[in-house]
Amino acid sequence: MTYRITLQDFPEIPDDTRAKAEEQYRRALEKALGGPDEVIPVYRAWLNVSESGNDQVSQEEVAQATRWQKASDLARQAGFRSLGESAEAYFEFKLSR
Repeated sequence: MTYRITLQDFPEIPDDTRAKAEEQYRRALEKALGGPDEVIPVYRAWLNVSESGNDQVSQEEVAQATRWQKASDLARQAGFRSLGESAEAYFEFKLSR
């Protein structure tokens, strides 16, 4: 399984600038989580915690979900660093086969 990161709802941006921002996001996310192999398991833990009640998940999953949140915040900052902020824009993370 792999993943894809796309910049959404950023007004009128050249394709190369969009690709650079998405790459900056990906690199920052992978670095914050300890490498590309950590991204999907940590994301899945975050997804499980966000979809379940706190009494239905392990402390390990909660810790992993916290890691995801911190890493995605850092990645967002990195991705928008050269673009500036846009109230509507966000980076979408999707799993793919």
